[in-house]
Amino acid sequence: MTDAKITHIGGPTALIEVGGWRILTDPTFDPPGKRYFFGWGTMSRKLAGPSIQAKDLGRIDAVLVSHHHHGDNLDPSAKALLPTWGTTYTTLKASRKLGGNSVGLTAWDTATLEASGKETITLTATPCRHGPAGSEPITGPVIGFSLRWADQANGELWITGDTVLYAGLRDVAARLKIGTILMHLGSVRFRYLSGWFRYTMDAREGAELLDLVKPTNVVPVHYEGWSHFQQGRDSAEQVLAASPYADRIHWLDPGESATLPV
Repeated sequence: MTDAKITHIGGPTALIEVGGWRILTDPTFDPPGKRYFFGWGTMSRKLAGPSIQAKDLGRIDAVLVSHHHHGDNLDPSAKALLPTWGTTYTTLKASRKLGGNSVGLTAWDTATLEASGKETITLTATPCRHGPAGSEPITGPVIGFSLRWADQANGELWITGDTVLYAGLRDVAARLKIGTILMHLGSVRFRYLSGWFRYTMDAREGAELLDLVKPTNVVPVHYEGWSHFQQGRDSAEQVLAASPYADRIHWLDPGESATLPV
């Protein structure tokens, strides 16, 4: 069994260290105060900077970018650094935009992380819907990522990406054996423009997803650090405390790490 060390850098950004690999998720390294425009009049302000500066990360072997067109998942500072890191795995549209060392995937495509002296990891792109039904032409393509290697005792390590709970996530629960989830929450809403429609899961949906997946470990991410989040840790933690899987949830403050059996 190979343990995975997960460090929550802030927002959606985490460093996953497993099997000799150092894998970065949805990198965001801008300082606080900047505004990001998401289209159709929506915007958000960054409220907190990263807990670890990019220059202090050390070697990065691979980067998982769920989508490139929202600054809270790939910001200008991180985009400029992509050529200095390992291969970037992302959506087909993002790969065409980013070029260089990026590989484009659609839901259920796979790729292999393979190198001498390291665990071979199969990377599976998983489906996401970043808003209500019919919103895809506006919100654009998004994927999550599941990581599988030979000696996993509990199941795959899944990064959900920015998504609401919908049939695509139920397909993940049906098709993959998930052991550990990096679960994007935050209940993103733009009340003056899109009413009460949500663009990411709230904790209630997160609890439903846990019921479907029955994970061994859960690390919530992407619920703090930007003004467009409508549900922070305090209220999300209250909801998830009622889940049968509450004792498997690891709330990591930015900068905090956990080493988990995967």
